[in-house]
Amino acid sequence: MLKNAPKAESEARVQRAAEILGLVPLLSRYPRQLSGGQRQRVAMGRAIVRDPQVFLFDEPLSNLDAKLRVQMRAEIKELHQRLKTTTIYVTHDQIEAMTMADKIVVMHDGLVEQIGRPLELYDRPHNLFVASFIGSPAMNLLRGEIGGDGAPSFQGAGGVSLPLNGAAGAARGTHVVLSIRREHLRLSDLGFPVEIVVVEPTGSELQTIGRTPGGQDIVANFRERHSFEPGETVRLAARPDPSIQQRNRTAPHRLNRTDCTNERETQGGNDHEVH
Repeated sequence: MLKNAPKAESEARVQRAAEILGLVPLLSRYPRQLSGGQRQRVAMGRAIVRDPQVFLFDEPLSNLDAKLRVQMRAEIKELHQRLKTTTIYVTHDQIEAMTMADKIVVMHDGLVEQIGRPLELYDRPHNLFVASFIGSPAMNLLRGEIGGDGAPSFQGAGGVSLPLNGAAGAARGTHVVLSIRREHLRLSDLGFPVEIVVVEPTGSELQTIGRTPGGQDIVANFRERHSFEPGETVRLAARPDPSIQQRNRTAPHRLNRTDCTNERETQGGNDHEVH
């Protein structure tokens, strides 16, 4: 704490924090003269001068506009990389979590749903909550059952059918939820029919919201340029990717001290993946 620190030490710490955060030209200003992003940096500076062992950020960007959020997100991550101080960052924004974290703890109703690195959670969600929460938009969740006369396949309402390469031991007729990322869908003459409902061009990619014959919505992304029209029917197939998986039975649990240190050992319980 700086309350009883010598003036020279206080000034040195303030100057160091201001240099780290790029606030030296603003030290003479009043708070009312600062922008939203500058005020956020001042708040971080107040923490830095205390030389803490852990930083706690509780939704620090929630009141900023979209452009400033992106800027401050990068600044906070750069600050963490420079200071090497453990940081606990609380957010409801999955993009912030994915882009800033070394490790994410996904919580729901006070329970820990999954712990892992960002891409581990994205590629291997342990349950439907994590699958539907991580990723924007969320994973496509198709309900159906295991079928097929030879190799097992996913059979959904309205004639949706997808091969399941890693479900050799699955019992026919088992009700499942198949999760597919939007970028793992592709056009194919052998795919299942989807009616285009909405077309959303973003520049770098084309996103479509479609509807299967069974009435389930499905989102797909295309890097290529297509001239889809609402009401048009296309056929989609899933790329062979390990993120396509059957719902597993991994239950959420309460966080304890060992979860943070033995996370890699506890992840092995997912025995219902369909590759």
